[in-house]
Amino acid sequence: MAGIDSAVAAPAHTAAPRDVIPAPPGALIQDRLAGWVSDLTTLHELVERLSRTGSPDAALDELLRAGAALVGARRGLVVLEPADGLGPVTTVGLGLSPSDLGHLETVPRHASAHGRLLLDGAGSNSGVAEPDLFADPATDPRQREVAGRLGYGASYAVPLRTDAAMDTTPPRSGQLGVAVWLYDEPAEPAARRRHLVGLYARHAAAHLTRLLELDRARAHAAALTDELRPGRLPRIPGVRLAARRLTDPHTGSGTGPRTGTDTHGHRRGRGYGHGGDWYDALPLPEGALSLSVGSVSGSGPGALAATARLRAALRAYAVMEGEDPVAVLSDLELLLRLTEPTRTATALFAYAEPGPRKIVLAGAGHAPPLLVGDRRTEYVETTLSAPLGMVSGWQAPSVELWPASGETLLLYTDGLLHRTGAPMDRAFARLRTAAASVPSSARSDPGDVADHVLRTLFPEGRRQETGAPGVPGEEDGDIVLLAARFD
Repeated sequence: MAGIDSAVAAPAHTAAPRDVIPAPPGALIQDRLAGWVSDLTTLHELVERLSRTGSPDAALDELLRAGAALVGARRGLVVLEPADGLGPVTTVGLGLSPSDLGHLETVPRHASAHGRLLLDGAGSNSGVAEPDLFADPATDPRQREVAGRLGYGASYAVPLRTDAAMDTTPPRSGQLGVAVWLYDEPAEPAARRRHLVGLYARHAAAHLTRLLELDRARAHAAALTDELRPGRLPRIPGVRLAARRLTDPHTGSGTGPRTGTDTHGHRRGRGYGHGGDWYDALPLPEGALSLSVGSVSGSGPGALAATARLRAALRAYAVMEGEDPVAVLSDLELLLRLTEPTRTATALFAYAEPGPRKIVLAGAGHAPPLLVGDRRTEYVETTLSAPLGMVSGWQAPSVELWPASGETLLLYTDGLLHRTGAPMDRAFARLRTAAASVPSSARSDPGDVADHVLRTLFPEGRRQETGAPGVPGEEDGDIVLLAARFD
């Protein structure tokens, strides 16, 4: 790394020998200019590395490592306490164990440099040095005790602040927290090192602010997405239901989405996906049931809002005319053209009567469902049809099927096929093979069927994105899988 090298100690100041001829002023200026260029190059490289971090945790780790190199220290910690509530209060250490961090947290805030910077949220952006904790009579006894236990003799702290926050209307505090580095022996960084780490800390604070705001937006969107999904799959005599939803990792948080499972085996993804995929299961009069999956074009909050509106409308149409899936999708297509003229959607809607095990379904540009049982594993032959919003006056014939006792109908979104990374014909073949390999012992539970399909399509050894083992998420697109087993 150009410029600062923490592994090289600063030379001691000594008197120049008398026979040394002083360098001409021009050479001194050239040397100083070369040093500035080297320092700026170092700072640029460190800021570039920081900008490539995609999560607050990764950014904090990079901040600590880079700052340690800039100030010539070996250990350090960051205390993150956003003044405007952007994120949780957290402490991250470099070369410090959790117990070491616990000891440091026992030092009164008024007694340590970084503690005073945290208390002074509106203070300056200057760093604070404590060059010799044991020689300074003002050192707090508890701080001296902790320093002796952890083996450090000096510290240097810089605030993490964003001045841009003060320009907002209304103004908000730009205080994010404090970074502090610990020296094994009495020491303090030279003015050159202080200047560089101060500049770096300002870049780090701005980057952290963006990451924290993005995390907060993702959390809000994930909470909204959860609210828009069925809170609990219905209990209908003659049929058992399970749903799985995996979010796209490229739009999720740095840590990846997590899942929870309710009493009906309904696993709900917690990441922030595209927001354009939905599934639903709605009980209808006379013991009937509607099943639906779909995808809305686009991503982000707009797609999420459109998905919510379409899913709510689909429920209303299902109650009024669910026994005619073609009429349901025709009404949905009209609504989409009137309210979302720039969007398209695919959908699959099924009207099921669990008693006689009869299903009537229609699809609009959507992948066909898959019927899984002991005697057959085959796709339901749906008719070719355009996605909703592509043509005026959408129409397509419906299809009837009669699942046998113990068979499971799998409805899914296209993300399940796309995430395999294979061409569509091979993706369909892989999905059918995965479903056909479900063990007989697992076919009695629709949740086990869904999990086996996902594990088989996305084997272990690739990145996992849910609580179900072996489910990756390297390719784009959300996955929705709705399983209905008929008794």
